Amino acid sequence: MSGEIRVRGVTKIFEGPHGDVQALAPIDLTIAEGQFLCIVGPSGCGKTTLLRIIAGLAAPTEGEVDFSIEHDGKPLRSVVFQEQGIFPWMSVLQNTAFGLKVRGIGRAERERTARAYLDMLGLTQFADAYPRQLSGGMRQRVNIARAFANDPAILLMDEPLASLDEQTKLLVQEDLLRLWEGSHKTVVYITHSLDEAIVLGDRVIVMTNRPGSIKSIVDIDLPRPRNVLDMHSNENFFNIRSRIWTALREEVLTLRQREISSDVA
Repeated sequence: MSGEIRVRGVTKIFEGPHGDVQALAPIDLTIAEGQFLCIVGPSGCGKTTLLRIIAGLAAPTEGEVDFSIEHDGKPLRSVVFQEQGIFPWMSVLQNTAFGLKVRGIGRAERERTARAYLDMLGLTQFADAYPRQLSGGMRQRVNIARAFANDPAILLMDEPLASLDEQTKLLVQEDLLRLWEGSHKTVVYITHSLDEAIVLGDRVIVMTNRPGSIKSIVDIDLPRPRNVLDMHSNENFFNIRSRIWTALREEVLTLRQREISSDVA
């Protein structure tokens, strides 16, 4: 692997009836192919805006994003949002195979691929079920299975586990780790959870308050493959968590002070 994503001087300004709002200050970032990059930051700092620009769903006001990652006719990017984006009128199997169908892959091949991912995620017996028959954790598993089954070079994930309870979240983190360790896709992953960022990531970016910029980048020097529960008893895990929180705490406190000042005004 030798490709990369290069974010060069990316800014974003939103125009509004009460004036312009700068969401992102200039962002310069290089993401190596095969890397699992996590992004944390205070609410409203522009994390999702940056992800949408990398995804091609929004245009930067200035700057550009370049890709040198080969994808050999497969999709360059797939996005998994916090909201469970599976189609309620399709079965679990149909949802998982949907991206392959859009790409024109034949039914036998796409169903074989989809079933393989459902099997890896413990969903084989639910292949013919519909989303309304599944729990929230199972629906998000289907969402993740569809993203991996479509075999993109880059996966962009915007807080995909935020709506899950803590027990379910740990299980789905294990599933996600297992899928990633089998594929080593390039992943950009937004989360509010420091623990999740450390368990999953190779690097963690801490963003400042709006306009969002990169405050610090922390390398996660924990061995792989990783076990979610083992990580939480690893001494280095807590050292890394402290470093990230030290960088993030000031930004969170500044945001709180802004909100208090706004309420008083």
